[in-house]
Amino acid sequence: MAKFIAQKRGISRYEGNKLNILGVETSCDETAAAVCTNGSILSNIISSQKIHQSFGGVVPELASREHERLLNSLVFQAIEEAGISLSSLEGIAVTKGPGLAGTLLAGVCFSKGLAQGLRIPVIGINHLEAHIFASFLENPNLTFPFVCLLVSGGHTQVWLINEIDNYELMGETRDDAAGEAFDKGARILGLGYPGGPEIEKLARNGNPKTIDFPKSFMKTNAIEFSFSGLKTSLLYYMDHFDESDGNISIEDVAASYQNAIIEVLIHKLKQTLEITHVKTCVIAGGVAANNQLRQKAHQMLPEISLSFPGLVYCTDNAAMVAFLGELKLKAGYTSPINFGVKPNLQLQV
Repeated sequence: MAKFIAQKRGISRYEGNKLNILGVETSCDETAAAVCTNGSILSNIISSQKIHQSFGGVVPELASREHERLLNSLVFQAIEEAGISLSSLEGIAVTKGPGLAGTLLAGVCFSKGLAQGLRIPVIGINHLEAHIFASFLENPNLTFPFVCLLVSGGHTQVWLINEIDNYELMGETRDDAAGEAFDKGARILGLGYPGGPEIEKLARNGNPKTIDFPKSFMKTNAIEFSFSGLKTSLLYYMDHFDESDGNISIEDVAASYQNAIIEVLIHKLKQTLEITHVKTCVIAGGVAANNQLRQKAHQMLPEISLSFPGLVYCTDNAAMVAFLGELKLKAGYTSPINFGVKPNLQLQV
């Protein structure tokens, strides 16, 4: 077995033979498959399920059925696009949690069956950990230690990443995640799903300083987040909003709401960096695709080395799963064939 070397200088290249790893991601409403070889992504296929748009959110049963319908064809498409054969796969990495129980089962059961048929190992991957390590795909020179702001539809957390398998949780949200606040805010504003891109698009022509929406924990030193009050404030504001009076536009509302979320995220990230004295930072997860968040981070953290995953690696994807799976396999780690899904899986500290 090849040996994986993790050093504080960063992730070095591997000793031993290169491996072709298939990644499978079905934690929510993206069906995805990818192939990673020696840290390089050879293919990355993502099918976003449009079926949920009319419901304003993900319907778990529909999502599970869509995964079962799409997985086989997407996996073979990923293998074909990578220019390899099915028999040349040497491991399968699959998301085991966190996520929706039914959708996770669809991916895990498929991956176990394929792995047994090919007589190759399967590696259950923590979705949160994969998001963090997706930044190495964009920036292979990223070095340990670094602080990671992990922001998605289900999680808003700040982590100190000392090295692989050595993580410290610095703080997290008490209630809604930032991505959830975007989705629910978009629904209140009558926009589509997913809400983050819809609010960002509407906010481009708005004034972010028009409305002073609440920003929780801004005056405390605690590394904590809370977005439920912000969401409620938007709901009450829209109950009395009348764009026809000409004073405030719906674009102003969207921009102010987005700004409230982003200011809190960057403020708490800055506090964490000051506490840890770390000069390298990663912002990962679906919300990391927000252009305003990226701009604000660069403006407010000018002395910090900032790293963002490529846009395609921000939202749920199988490339990050395959990449982390390769790291784990080359470190000698595999999962027993009877491992289960864990919808509430946490990142181990």
